[in-house]
Amino acid sequence: MADVWRPDVTIAAGRWQLGSDRHYPEERPARQVALPAFRIAASPVTRKAFAAFVAATGHVTAAERAGGSSIFVMTNGPVDLGDPRHWWRFAADASWRDGPPDHPVTHVAQADAEVFAEWAGARLPSEAEWEVAARGGLVDTDYAWGDDPMPGDMLQANIWEGSFPWWHARGAPGTSAVGTYPANGYGLDDMIGNVWEWTTTSAALPPGGCCAPAPGADTLAILKGGSFLCAAEYCQRYRPAARIAVAPDFTSAHIGFRLAADAG
Repeated sequence: MADVWRPDVTIAAGRWQLGSDRHYPEERPARQVALPAFRIAASPVTRKAFAAFVAATGHVTAAERAGGSSIFVMTNGPVDLGDPRHWWRFAADASWRDGPPDHPVTHVAQADAEVFAEWAGARLPSEAEWEVAARGGLVDTDYAWGDDPMPGDMLQANIWEGSFPWWHARGAPGTSAVGTYPANGYGLDDMIGNVWEWTTTSAALPPGGCCAPAPGADTLAILKGGSFLCAAEYCQRYRPAARIAVAPDFTSAHIGFRLAADAG
């Protein structure tokens, strides 16, 4: 099933800088890590690809078994940003089937992503692999495209513009078609913004308020990349070093995934 996720990019073995000392505490310290060569998908898995997987396997997702999933609902005005319950709702019957086929699949738990990856002859990336790939060959820049958040006044990723969570400058917030925004230096689409992406890495981080109202779990899974809900005044996590953690069985309208594999 390799055709499900080609074309893909091979990242050479090497030593890479991860993390940042300039932003949120959970990103510290900036550090060097050694990684073997690996492959990573050029784009997140789309609903079209996930539909092919479901048709072939009959897989039923965690959200479908739970009878729904978490969705974002804009508020009528400014609210306390310390309480995500203002903008998150559990929606009965919300599932991976919601949305256009060329958008990233959402409403998938980590286990759903892992089953898809096995079917496709791949795996999920580790947090370190994901971050190295997201940097696109740049070293210690704030963003995947450099240090300027909007070079040439052009938006580089699907993130929140306006006043979170009640006013969005580009109309209704939501996912965008894969590849709508410029690829990074490695030719990878949507490494920043659009949807958060699952990794295989676990950590006991405090859950990021921008992602889930109450993920509570003994083991939390690291998400990378930010989403269409990341806003400068609230969740400035649309950067390679940024990370949050949620329960592995949490599903929402802004979490998806991409595939990886060992090189060779």
